[in-house]
Amino acid sequence: MYEEIVKLAREQRLNDLRKRLESINSADFPNLFEELDEDVVLIIYRVLSKERAAEVFSELEPDMKEKLIHYLTDTELKTVIDELFFDDEVDLIEEMPASVVKRILSTVKPEDRKTINELLAYPEETAGTIMTTEFIDLKEDMTVEDSFRRIRETGLDKETVYTCYVLTIDRKIVGVVDIKDLLIADPQALVKDIMNPHVITVSTLDDQEKVAKMFDKYNFLAVPVVDKEKRLVGIITIDDAIDVLQEEVKEDFEKMAAVHPNDESYFKTTVFKHARNRIVWLILLMLTSIITGAILNNYESAFVSLPILVSFVPLLMDTGGNCGSQTSTLVIRGFSRDEIKLKDFFKVWWKEIRVAMLVGIMLAGFNCIRILIQYGWNQGRLALVVGLTLLLVVMLAKSLGCILPMLAKKIKIDPAIMASPLITTIVDSCSVFVYFQLAVLIFGL
Repeated sequence: MYEEIVKLAREQRLNDLRKRLESINSADFPNLFEELDEDVVLIIYRVLSKERAAEVFSELEPDMKEKLIHYLTDTELKTVIDELFFDDEVDLIEEMPASVVKRILSTVKPEDRKTINELLAYPEETAGTIMTTEFIDLKEDMTVEDSFRRIRETGLDKETVYTCYVLTIDRKIVGVVDIKDLLIADPQALVKDIMNPHVITVSTLDDQEKVAKMFDKYNFLAVPVVDKEKRLVGIITIDDAIDVLQEEVKEDFEKMAAVHPNDESYFKTTVFKHARNRIVWLILLMLTSIITGAILNNYESAFVSLPILVSFVPLLMDTGGNCGSQTSTLVIRGFSRDEIKLKDFFKVWWKEIRVAMLVGIMLAGFNCIRILIQYGWNQGRLALVVGLTLLLVVMLAKSLGCILPMLAKKIKIDPAIMASPLITTIVDSCSVFVYFQLAVLIFGL
């Protein structure tokens, strides 16, 4: 496909190229452009219809958008910007450097610029920053026939026509009606008789992640956004909600891996920036491991007297870290899906303790039998030390795995920070301490 497209572009067979591009989905163009030279990309982009060009533009990565803006004429840029929805225009302005933003704004109509500035004024990561002001609004006294007339007249410039919002004269929302309801209703029926008056709304200042989760809970295609006076000012569509959830999941994964969150893709992030995003946490975790070293030094006489004790340290540390990571991952996932609340602290902890006891007993039993078989039946005390340590470490690790994320949530820190690396480091120190303390007591060292 790439060779065919390049050949058509190079030979200036634009009609054939346009027909070939019709079979490519707009979401696939970013991958296509990555494989082509810039001059070919520009030819392809200029061949697209203005509606298709706007669709493709909104799918591109910020750096490719910036390159295209650089090559497009003011007239071509204005055509693209005019076809974008307001929320996409706002995203574009936020992504671009100041010099490019100035050029973009010079192509925007004065009335549109006012709307864009209002959207940009909302605090970061709120519903106001991801909403669009382009929606279909109807009146209660409209007939179904009138409603369809309005949809035909204004729907082309709206982000969605599947859900329409019924407003009073002062723009307060009183109902919502789906296009399906209008299609099956009598043409002379009034909107107020077929609308759903029970409307779920969000505020412009609501957290965007909380709003995005509502789409999953209520199966929304769009959710209305109201201001402090309860007037409808915009809607959030499902594509924007998915973008928010993807970004939040990506950020949580990075925090759980002790990596500073980064908006850029992996390959577009420089080696220096990758190192900078990781080094702070790595230094912090390395320093905390000094505690483990200090504990080992304190019990030096124990493993000098009984060297075999040292061989079980990795097993205990790894098992404890794995158990803690399992629990923290499940608790953080529960928070993200709203399955777990802060009020559930004791309920979660009690469940994890019971799980830990079952898991700990099985792991302890398995290792006791293994030690007796491998080292001889006279190593009962060694098996007892390792078994008891495993049981206690598993219980401790799973307790920390639920307590630390909940503590983070309580003090309004992202629970994802309290994930694998930090919990593993803490559990390592505790495992070594418990292990050698039990060894000293049971062996009388």
